[in-house]
Amino acid sequence: MSDATPRSNDVTQLLVSWSEGDPKALEALTPLVYDELRKLAGRYLRRERPDHTLQSTALVHEAYLRMVDQRQVRWQNRAHFFGVAAQIIRRILVDHARSHKVEKRRADAVKLTLDEAMAVPEVRQVDLVALDDSLSSLASLDPQQGRIVELRFFGGLSIEETAEVLGVSPATVKRDWASAKAWLYREMTSQPCGPNP
Repeated sequence: MSDATPRSNDVTQLLVSWSEGDPKALEALTPLVYDELRKLAGRYLRRERPDHTLQSTALVHEAYLRMVDQRQVRWQNRAHFFGVAAQIIRRILVDHARSHKVEKRRADAVKLTLDEAMAVPEVRQVDLVALDDSLSSLASLDPQQGRIVELRFFGGLSIEETAEVLGVSPATVKRDWASAKAWLYREMTSQPCGPNP
């Protein structure tokens, strides 16, 4: 996200003040983070199928409410906040996909387009629940690669922002991102797609 100067510093300071118990900090923080969460949700949902039932506004509201409810977290900075937001957005989307999947046959499972950042050679549809399962498997093998995919894919963070959240170099993120994408691609293309309708 390119506006990483005064606004980013404002968000960081407000997060720290809020963590220290300043209720006015949350009031000032709300419009700043809500706007960024809206952009993040919009970027993510643009990649989904057109008939997806979860709307951007509902995703933002749910993510924001869960973020504000994180009372035990000692927010370090803006990147830390949006790293946690990526985890929450992933949970919301996967929970939504799982509940939708229960209502439909497996052949009609919730699908989303894997974005260009996943570097799949051709555009293809992928089952969000299968992606989450594969990502959980990756995280058990390499927690950092799993977190990088979560931050980049679900959180929409850049290489630099992901590096900041994880406390590693951008070069490490690029290397692990490439490796994780290849692993996920192999894992997901080897899984059966389920019965044909």
